[in-house]
Amino acid sequence: MPEPSWISLLPPLIAIALAIGTRQVYLSLAAGVWLGYTILAGWNPLAGLGDAIQACVDVMADAGNSRVLLFTLVIGALIATVEAMGGVHGFVNWIEKRGLVTGPRGARLLAFIVGVVVFIESNITVLVAGAVARPLFDRHKRSREMLAYIIDSTSAAVCILIPLNAWGAYVLALLGDGMVENPLSLFISAIPLNFYALSAVVLAGFVAVTGWTWGPMKHAEARAADGHIFEEGAAPMVDEAALVPEPVGAIPPRAFNMLLPLGAMVVMMPLALFITGGGDLRAGSGSTSVLWAVLAGLAVAWVLTLAQRAMKVEKLTSVGLKGAGGMLGMAFILLLALALGGVAREMGAGEYVAGLVADRLHPAVLLPLVFITGAFVSFSTGTSWGTFAIMVPIAVPAAAAMGLPLAPFLAAALAGGIFGDHASPISDTTIVSSLAAATDHIAHVRTQLPYALLAGGVAVIGFAITGMLI
Repeated sequence: MPEPSWISLLPPLIAIALAIGTRQVYLSLAAGVWLGYTILAGWNPLAGLGDAIQACVDVMADAGNSRVLLFTLVIGALIATVEAMGGVHGFVNWIEKRGLVTGPRGARLLAFIVGVVVFIESNITVLVAGAVARPLFDRHKRSREMLAYIIDSTSAAVCILIPLNAWGAYVLALLGDGMVENPLSLFISAIPLNFYALSAVVLAGFVAVTGWTWGPMKHAEARAADGHIFEEGAAPMVDEAALVPEPVGAIPPRAFNMLLPLGAMVVMMPLALFITGGGDLRAGSGSTSVLWAVLAGLAVAWVLTLAQRAMKVEKLTSVGLKGAGGMLGMAFILLLALALGGVAREMGAGEYVAGLVADRLHPAVLLPLVFITGAFVSFSTGTSWGTFAIMVPIAVPAAAAMGLPLAPFLAAALAGGIFGDHASPISDTTIVSSLAAATDHIAHVRTQLPYALLAGGVAVIGFAITGMLI
């Protein structure tokens, strides 16, 4: 690996700039991967292209990455099956018959509540919340950008506040590698200090209740109120007909056709962590558990469909494959995002940024800078978990060496990673939120960024105050 320098930041920064400037996310990510491996190959573009292709192949060679990509296809099949058997329609009808959603505020609150309750994994959260709330947002003439913002703000930000899921298992694994004596206790202590995650969720709740808009979001809401779903020239990143087919009509729509598969996922997630961890939830495999959870949900959906004679096996298979096909674009983007994160790590982008500040700052200002550094790394690389892997081993031992409390520094490192996961246009969660809301991806990034920056400002102040008190 070459010595980390400012050049290490070029691939992710070029990908971000191209994504924002051209709206071609696939080509932007591919360009970033190609540029990174071209630099590593001594600026030889042909050798870089070959290495970039091989890097994408190597992404699939990793078992954890393969499980994530497979999960992407299975969740598409699950959502399509639940829709085809009338589960989402039944749930929406059940809510409306009871007067729970009578206007735009109810639609926003529904998206927010579902996002908070389904905390198994960030992508599952946004896909479920998007499928449930999107018809209500359209019906009440609210923008899909607003939906994407709410479900994005209640995905990773909620997941990182819950120890008992894939995110918690991953962080505990980082802490448990001889770094601290009691990882779970430290993680729990850091939860109330994760100012970005908390402020992002609270701000989303406030927006859901009040409908407060500012910046580009105000224009998007005004456009939707006039009956225009998309900006001129914009288009959703997903084929809605493939992802959300019409109910087959063999049985009346029923809410439990959605709730039972979701319940199966909620139950299976901790159970799978327990099994894969050999009886220790903290040692479980997050990627395996998430895949098992969504497979369990799909199995329950199949059983319910067959039991009610809504569809035959041939039709179920067709619907599932069609739903999985609707997620192929997302799977390809995830593949490129993982490859870009890999080349960024190989070039030492995170280490370079972290090294700029780690040894030059007084402890009183180091804590907010840990958050800012992590935020920049995660925004540039589009990966929160990769940022955790870089920042946690830096921040926590540094705090221990200075004799400072560990929890605030762990919280700052995690909060920085969540910022990028929430705000970066190349983050998988940001991309999946655009897909789940069926909106233009760059429109989602532009309308969400002011809210993310506001929550980030609150986090900086919170960490600065904490840094003065410790």
